[in-house]
Amino acid sequence: MRFDDRFLEELKSRLRPSDVVGKTVKLRRQGREYAGLSPFTKEKSPSFFVNDEKGFYHCFSSGKHGDIISFLQETERLTFAEAVERLASEAGMSLPEVDPRAAREEQKRSSLGDWMELAAAWFESELRRPVGKEARAYLEKRGLPESEWARFHVGFAPNNRTGLKDYLIAKGAKPGDLVDAGVLIAPEDGGQPYDRFRDRIIFPITDGRGKVVSFGGRAMDPQARAKYLNGPETSLFHKSRVLYGLFEARKILHAGQSGGEKPPMVVVEGYMDVIACQRAGVPAVAAMGTALTEEQMEALWRLHPEPTLCFDGDKAGQRAAHRSIDRALPLLKPGRSFRFSMPVGGKDPDDVLREQGPAALKAQLNDTKPFVQALFEREREIEPFDTPEQRTNLKVRLRTLAATIADKDLAHAYKEELLDRLDEMRAARRVKADASDAGRALSRQRWDNNGPRRFGKTPPLAGSTPEGRHAAQVLQQAPRPFSAALLVAALRDPKVVDDRIEVLMAQGFGDHRLDAIAHELVNLRMDADHVETKMLRGRLASVGYDDATLAALERSAAHVKALDAGQSAAQSPEAAIRGLWSQAFDLLIRLTALERAVDEAKTDLAHEGDSNTLIRLKTERDAVKRLIDSGGWTDPELVSQVLH
Repeated sequence: MRFDDRFLEELKSRLRPSDVVGKTVKLRRQGREYAGLSPFTKEKSPSFFVNDEKGFYHCFSSGKHGDIISFLQETERLTFAEAVERLASEAGMSLPEVDPRAAREEQKRSSLGDWMELAAAWFESELRRPVGKEARAYLEKRGLPESEWARFHVGFAPNNRTGLKDYLIAKGAKPGDLVDAGVLIAPEDGGQPYDRFRDRIIFPITDGRGKVVSFGGRAMDPQARAKYLNGPETSLFHKSRVLYGLFEARKILHAGQSGGEKPPMVVVEGYMDVIACQRAGVPAVAAMGTALTEEQMEALWRLHPEPTLCFDGDKAGQRAAHRSIDRALPLLKPGRSFRFSMPVGGKDPDDVLREQGPAALKAQLNDTKPFVQALFEREREIEPFDTPEQRTNLKVRLRTLAATIADKDLAHAYKEELLDRLDEMRAARRVKADASDAGRALSRQRWDNNGPRRFGKTPPLAGSTPEGRHAAQVLQQAPRPFSAALLVAALRDPKVVDDRIEVLMAQGFGDHRLDAIAHELVNLRMDADHVETKMLRGRLASVGYDDATLAALERSAAHVKALDAGQSAAQSPEAAIRGLWSQAFDLLIRLTALERAVDEAKTDLAHEGDSNTLIRLKTERDAVKRLIDSGGWTDPELVSQVLH
């Protein structure tokens, strides 16, 4: 039976690991954990620990680690399905209906996994045969001695078109299954499948349980078209979720925790860098692409509250670090962040271990900077800091980035920290100005000079009658109804923008055709402590937005009935109306961000060949669109599910 992730998570949330394990092992509480004698080895001093908060057990004497399901599998020799059925009975949960198709797929995945394990063993044996002589010499030259090969299951794929294929078929495998597993390539012209990996040093890629799901190969030929080659996406291997070295890193991490001091968790770029760190006793992993995905970040945070990112110092490494910052920023929460370690002298962890030893490598990886500092330094280096426009641009970027953090308290803290660092830069340049007056002036100047251009087009200029007529023509081009409705609601009750004015300054209403009016709204909100509809409409009329212009805007907004503030205000308390507007605005900003992310993912797909991230982003974007179009955005619970 195939159990989906939601069912398994619900099952584990209902049972405390200490209760399940305590039926077999006598446990005694030690701080936040429970300790007992190992059920896997004979010992006199407890080295077996259970952590209810994190939902796992770890045995230092045997190195075994897992959750309540794997515990029953290990101690009672149950299959996965049998262990789940036992625990579901204890938790009072009904088992899901058997899906014959899912059962067949699970059986196939299990069979493919068996062939992957055999393939890994064959690669290991080939490394030690005469055909692997040059590969062995290369590994020795890179500082990886033979005594370490078995630990990391390093192997070699000889320059033979069907070497692995012949071996596995002789063991009973079918060529089609081996193509599905990713170790063979099926020619497009219908020819016979052949080995994917040839003349390459092989690094097995395992999942969190230590099961081989794919391979990475390093070319021996310096003229090879691809220096490194990973297996393709398969039913076993999902590049966006897997982290190379995770199984071994987790063992090192938990072994280090027994000493009382929490060791760092490090993310590096290459296979040899991961191996170098782990040989030095540092738990390290590597992503399968150019930057960490959201799924990989979640996996890291389950093991460590603040992993360290250590990418190469070249342009590609810096791009990977910057993309990781952008992907992580919305996900940050108190106790869930990243630190950054910068390579010294352009040397990666493998170079440092080989040339200077484990102590130097650990010292480099411990020399880190917090996330907020890495973010600030990246933005500071985008352009000079010489003119008022450049300084304003930096301030706007910092405000905008802080606003993308979903956790509101943390977003506020980041905004304050980033702007404090900006003030320190200004003070260092002896820019003398009153803090509050300068902040207000720079915010307005930022909006005038740069804000509307964030959307790629310059909005109609507000001013004389011809410009007002042009504005009316632009608005008649039917801007996004949801954006128009938000703006109409703000015109009817300007106070609704109070809680979102920082984001409104930076991003407008997600539609460049509306940003000129948003510009006037922000300026007026900053000029006066109290703004009424009559005052705002007078301001708009004075710069060319007459009744006809606003009527065109209201026609676009008419499709979104629930945001008719005039009607709603008579039906609901003022606070509820403003809460609804704020909720709708958050949803619009999420949609705008997702649309940009989809465009970026399409570009990434051309280079990386991984469609999972693009599919996930499109799915999330479409869910937000459906929520808006259906009117479900007025339901706080539905909006919360989409936003968080």
